[in-house]
Amino acid sequence: MSKIHNAFTVLMGISTPIVAAPMAGASGGALAAQASAAGAFGFIGAGYLTSSRIQEELSLARSPTGVGLLNVSLSNKVQAIWLAFGNNIDRWIEHIRSYDASSGRENKTLIFVQVSSVKEALIAIQDWKVDVLVAQGSESGGHGYSAAPPLLTLVPSILAVLDKDGPPSSGVVLGTRFLVTKESFYNEAQKNVLITASGNMTVRTTAFDRARGTLDWPEGVDGRAVYNKTVKDVDDGVDIEIVRDKFNRATKDKDPDRMLVWSGTGVDLITEIQTTQDVVRELHTDMMEHLRFVSTLIAT
Repeated sequence: MSKIHNAFTVLMGISTPIVAAPMAGASGGALAAQASAAGAFGFIGAGYLTSSRIQEELSLARSPTGVGLLNVSLSNKVQAIWLAFGNNIDRWIEHIRSYDASSGRENKTLIFVQVSSVKEALIAIQDWKVDVLVAQGSESGGHGYSAAPPLLTLVPSILAVLDKDGPPSSGVVLGTRFLVTKESFYNEAQKNVLITASGNMTVRTTAFDRARGTLDWPEGVDGRAVYNKTVKDVDDGVDIEIVRDKFNRATKDKDPDRMLVWSGTGVDLITEIQTTQDVVRELHTDMMEHLRFVSTLIAT
């Protein structure tokens, strides 16, 4: 496979500037390993995993990988850690840097920080000195800030205020596309929902967090998912205990009418379940075709 050479691929030691996002309940060691094997970089979504389970997933990954959680991650010398949504991210960054210094680690742990505004981006770059800035727009699936602008606005706005020493726009992070892979933790029913869904079927909501009791998110955070009866019930004011009971039964029975399926608005582009490696190769091939076409437009 031909390589794309830019600041991000050099930093990460990868062939293509693609990142499989850390998605709790979806991306484990197998997904991360297969992304890396295809030349991309894979994260393990460790949000709801126990320390022992994280260790198992890291063992599966084997290759250089990233994790969206600390503790076990640092002791395993992962290549990167992803931070998002916290009210004390600066404290965790300081912890990571201190751990690296005290442990005598040869290569520092690379820190990815997810942002949803120009203000957050400036703090991450100028104050925290993060290694990789991840811009998340309102169209993204899963948790995010409801007030975030779409990527088409957010990325140029961030680039416009960063000085020449700031990180260039060098790669892409995908989540929803990797949910529909053979290595994803999503069950077949969830994957089939994504294959048949369209972008106008997704909605930003707190309904699933209310149904699951996972409400410890910072103010302004909700999640984009496929609209179903769970969302409708919450919107209609149905008693939350009734909603929760129906949701739990649907999760157990894998009922697509009520279970949780996170999704971004680009879900229309997903038409089949593939291996993670095939997804990376397909994306890379598409990038190469576009780069070659753009090169033909440059007059000498």
